[in-house]
Amino acid sequence: MERTLALIGFGEAGSTFAKAAGWEASAQAFDINPARHAAMEEAGVLSAATADSALSGAGLVLSLVTADAALPVARDVAPVLEPGTLFCDMNSVAPDTKRAAALAVEAAGARYVDVAVLAPVNPARLKVPLLVSGPAADDAAAALRAVGFTNVRVVGADVGRASAIKMIRSIMVKGVEALTAEMMLAATKADVVQEVLASLDASEKSESWFTRAAYNIERMTTHGLRRAAEMEESAKTLIGLGVEPLMTTGTVARQRSQAGHTIAFETPAKTTKEPAE
Repeated sequence: MERTLALIGFGEAGSTFAKAAGWEASAQAFDINPARHAAMEEAGVLSAATADSALSGAGLVLSLVTADAALPVARDVAPVLEPGTLFCDMNSVAPDTKRAAALAVEAAGARYVDVAVLAPVNPARLKVPLLVSGPAADDAAAALRAVGFTNVRVVGADVGRASAIKMIRSIMVKGVEALTAEMMLAATKADVVQEVLASLDASEKSESWFTRAAYNIERMTTHGLRRAAEMEESAKTLIGLGVEPLMTTGTVARQRSQAGHTIAFETPAKTTKEPAE
């Protein structure tokens, strides 16, 4: 197969995709960490000594670097991208960061694509949900499917839309993880883990987030001040146990600011289901 695929960054995502797809010599990869060359050899992909050489002849580029490197990498490689190349930025960064990267890539004559990866790459591998947006989203979706990805969905023609979905969704997903840690640290110190978890199990309701979001906002609008006062006492409880109430103090502020102020949003019928990351 003629080589048309390049990977910039060959960490967990790059190596997982390459092994699952069996790209081998049809793909060439570059990683700033020389130690990753062994992983490239294991996956069978060609190892490039520089980013420039990895990109030579590539019609599809997957940028899979760290979040802090996403924009610098896009700017650095833009001048060597061939005209029309699809540059798929699959990094978890803010919409503004992706729009800034798009300016550099498109100024060089290539086509920038905002790709959001909505779940861990393991164990999903090539079935991982990918949201794609940007002027070249349709072409990129077809190209991604052609190299083996099976769960690709176009969400719009604007760069930043896919990443907005990812980043805003992460507020809940990662926030719940942080709240869980704060709760469990306190429950462990207070020796009430069993009781706290059993109480949560007893009150847990299986509801769509379309319903749950509307309910949660209404509760804050109507009872935000009272709930803020209660959470201040929860913060004091944590402090007394020697646990810094990082998440809880934020809850106090949000409850108080939301009191009396509703959020107008549409709740359309649920049409898609994305796994949590």
